[in-house]
Amino acid sequence: MSAVDDLGRQVRSSFGGSDNDRFRVLLQSLTAHLHAFLRENDVTVEEWYAGVDFLTRTGQTCSKTRQEFVLLSDVLGASMLVEMLAEMRAEGAGATERTVLGPFHMTTSPERELGSSTARVAGGERLLVYGRVSDTAGAAIPSATIDVWQADGEGYYDVQLPDVVPPGIGRGLFTTNSTGWFYFETVAPAPYPIPSDGPVGDLLASASRPVYRPAHIHFQVTAAGCRELTTHIFLADSPHLDSDAVFAVRPSLVRQRQVVDGDLADLVVDAGDPPVPSVAEALRVDLVLATDVDTTSRRSA
Repeated sequence: MSAVDDLGRQVRSSFGGSDNDRFRVLLQSLTAHLHAFLRENDVTVEEWYAGVDFLTRTGQTCSKTRQEFVLLSDVLGASMLVEMLAEMRAEGAGATERTVLGPFHMTTSPERELGSSTARVAGGERLLVYGRVSDTAGAAIPSATIDVWQADGEGYYDVQLPDVVPPGIGRGLFTTNSTGWFYFETVAPAPYPIPSDGPVGDLLASASRPVYRPAHIHFQVTAAGCRELTTHIFLADSPHLDSDAVFAVRPSLVRQRQVVDGDLADLVVDAGDPPVPSVAEALRVDLVLATDVDTTSRRSA
């Protein structure tokens, strides 16, 4: 055994005493793959410490309103891969496809009534977002919690403009009504470049990679007896759908805007619910959750 092989064996063995089986497996595998990468690419001391410096700067760039490490995970496709793996092992057939959380889920969304607006009082292209939350059998899910966040009509999240935009603008925490419907007013989000003034931006510039994300709205849905769903809905008329900087676009998540139907209130509003806002355009977003039964069946298959 060479000294290099022996070093790898020693490092992997150093994690062997952990009482946490999963921790031991992951760290030993990580070590093996990391050492293999260094050997296969004959990484120099200078290259290695350039990488260490990059990770150091990535950590130093993080703050209460910016998560550079999440952004790094996103642009490397790791965030999307983890979501897809979760889907493969746990989701029920027919559930809405997952996608990345993203780096801007940084603050608690304010609780809002159905029909209220997540946007600023003025400005932007007004949009009604509505839809039904159901399980994979088609049954409505009442009292589901929907956490929504998005960029504004100029491509900025509230946390990017703390001196201009009050916290919570572009965000909302809604609860579905007794028939599983939700609806709220917002502005059509704009495409935007991911933050490029930090180490992740330097990485993409060095690779001559695009930095834009297509227009989208984030949804995170939770309900009793169901798997949590984290996803986006993308606007079909947005540029950059074929070059998303974080590889998060999935065809099933791209939706067309529509002219508001005059009968919409009859569809979505239960007795006692707030009225549907009067907005010219709408985006229908039906969200299907995998149940715990779906997950158990998938794991036993």
